Amino acid sequence: MLTFEWIIGLLLAAVALSALARRLKVPYPTFLAIGGILLALLPSGPSWILEPKLALALFVAPVLLDAAYDTSLRDLRNNWLPVSTLVLAAVGITTAAVAVAARWMLPDMPWAVAIALGAIVAPPDAAAATAILRQVSLPYRIQKILEGESLLNDASSLLIYRVAVGLVAAEHMKVREFVPSVAVALVGSLAAGYLFAQVWTLITRRITEAPSAIITQFGGTFMVWIVAERIGLSGILTIVAYAITIARTAPARTPARLRVSSYAVWDTVVFVLNVLAFMLIGMQLRPIRAGLDFDVQFKYATFAATILAVVILVRIAWVMPYGAFLRALKTRGLLPPRVVPAVPTIRRGIIVSWCGMRGIVTLAAAFALPESFPYRDLILVTAFAVVLGSLVIQGLTLRPLILLLKFDEDDPVAREAAYARAVAYRAALGAIESDPSEEAEILRLEYRAVLLRAETEPDGGVATSELPADPLRRRAIRAARLALLQLRHIEVIGDDAFHQVEEELDRAELSAGA
Repeated sequence: MLTFEWIIGLLLAAVALSALARRLKVPYPTFLAIGGILLALLPSGPSWILEPKLALALFVAPVLLDAAYDTSLRDLRNNWLPVSTLVLAAVGITTAAVAVAARWMLPDMPWAVAIALGAIVAPPDAAAATAILRQVSLPYRIQKILEGESLLNDASSLLIYRVAVGLVAAEHMKVREFVPSVAVALVGSLAAGYLFAQVWTLITRRITEAPSAIITQFGGTFMVWIVAERIGLSGILTIVAYAITIARTAPARTPARLRVSSYAVWDTVVFVLNVLAFMLIGMQLRPIRAGLDFDVQFKYATFAATILAVVILVRIAWVMPYGAFLRALKTRGLLPPRVVPAVPTIRRGIIVSWCGMRGIVTLAAAFALPESFPYRDLILVTAFAVVLGSLVIQGLTLRPLILLLKFDEDDPVAREAAYARAVAYRAALGAIESDPSEEAEILRLEYRAVLLRAETEPDGGVATSELPADPLRRRAIRAARLALLQLRHIEVIGDDAFHQVEEELDRAELSAGA
């Protein structure tokens, strides 16, 4: 009973902290990290045990699928250069710099352990950056670069993490012996994710009840991760490929009543997982702190603070010279025309270099280390310190920094959504144009008003209709939805505009009694 009471209390406290974060316009993981450190400082409190092997599957798989589902392949492809350099070069350099710093401070630490630490703290968190970016006007390209980075850098860092942990577990093995398995994991994971998505689509096609559909969504996510890990593939890459494939097919076959309810549940679950991750790591830190004398605690704090400084400074040291190098090439006319739009300005470079908040992936990777892993307690403390420090230092200052730099308004999503809305409702009009009934004429008048609004107010949405349910309206909405799906398929619009108009059609479909 006491455990249940603690769970209710912690969840309610997290809701209050989240509301406060929205009011202060800061990322809610910042306050969750502060709550976790307060929990670690309590003299008595809950002490829950979670199997380390379960941490990545429980915390990372659903969060990653939720992010990957909304990812636009078109935008990833258009921003492949900056995203790939952040995903590969920035993560690799950060991992190496942290490993060198750790070895400099603790020469007895094995290189594999130091590299594992670097891989743990290397990937920035998607939730923290997105929570801020939604509150301010930021150029669309920067948003897409940061979203693409936060999706894919988990894969690159956890591949390094996996190799490093494997080298610690098998001390006699060499790095070169892992290279073939890593190469197979990269290709095999992408193929497996695609195949899993196709098979799972066939299995779940006839599920029409919301509770059953949502349970199978979560069950499928965890099964894909577990199977991928069991056969030696990357759970991260498999889930990304699985989610992106599902996202291309699910909208066409999912009714609005299932989609609306599942979106709400997924948002809630992702929030709860973030809460549990910060709370559990806080509980892990309490016995560590209690078992150390003051001198050792000071050494741990110094080590963690140094690693935090390295993580922040290395990202700046990579992003800013990278931008300066591309601008120099652009000035000399040495860049291909298709690469020129990706050249960052100084202001954009400052924002990207400062969007380095760490979060749930760092916590889960640290927690997932085996109990016998060398320096595990120090790594747990350091990982939490990096997450807390980056969320406080960068998370609380990012929004004021964006406002200070005064970016120009740039909202292609609104323009694409307005165009998609016009095309969709023209298709809806076409579907009922030949119907001579009075109801059809009323509906045609409504849709013409929607078209007029789309042309005159491109930033506006579509209000849910108050007309009674009728099959005629549902037929028109089906035609509008098909037109919208086609626009995304031929990449006239991106996923952001697609989901915005899809939500409007879902509301209209529900109001029509679907």
